Amino acid sequence: MHAVILAGGRGVRLRPYTTALPKPLVPIGEEYAILDIILQQLRAHGFDRATLAIGHLGALIRAFVGDGSKWGIRVDYAEEKMPLSTIGPLLNFVDQLPDHFLVMNGDVLTDLDYVALLDHHLSSKAPLTVATYQRKVKIDFGTLATDGGGRIVEFVEKPVLSYGVSMGVYALSRKTLTPYPRNVPFGLDELVLDLLARDEPPAAFEFDGYWLDIGRPDDYDEANRCFEEVRSALLPSAPRPAAPALDVTA
Repeated sequence: MHAVILAGGRGVRLRPYTTALPKPLVPIGEEYAILDIILQQLRAHGFDRATLAIGHLGALIRAFVGDGSKWGIRVDYAEEKMPLSTIGPLLNFVDQLPDHFLVMNGDVLTDLDYVALLDHHLSSKAPLTVATYQRKVKIDFGTLATDGGGRIVEFVEKPVLSYGVSMGVYALSRKTLTPYPRNVPFGLDELVLDLLARDEPPAAFEFDGYWLDIGRPDDYDEANRCFEEVRSALLPSAPRPAAPALDVTA
């Protein structure tokens, strides 16, 4: 039960929150870091090992998590010397991974059942399984369609559109990654497109529970606003470990 947590991004969209802190350490509910919540969830689901792929402000993540013993998880680190996108960091330590494993962004807040995702991946025999969510997007304008003669044939006032989006949580098989070169940026989008071109389509694991990607200020503010309402769903019922304090002023 091995999880890879991608925690090396610069969090540019979340500035100024991420000026002094890496995105996985920004506080939620004035009591937890996102990474604290993720590690609690993983342990509650039976994961006993995690690899943190770090880069920007990685020393702060090391100081906060340490060896993972406070969460009951054995933690090791893979540090990228340059940005390697979503999948690129994994290629540098793919030989150390089990046959099947979980990959997730370090800024995801969800009550997704990670074990169910892995089980679905194994049963589907797909090279990659992507947890998906229906995200609603409100268009703040009236939308219209025209015919070839420049006449309006359809008009909808401020529609709400729904799209299936990646949640930033995946199940992967090690053999899926072995053909790709190391030390080069390689994103999930590139992996999916390459698998489709090779007629090896990924599987989708559809989810309709709670999910926020804390990558934008609006979503971060929403996560803090509603945290007390979803606390019981996000946090395991067992007593939480005493996470180490992090002095960012030092």
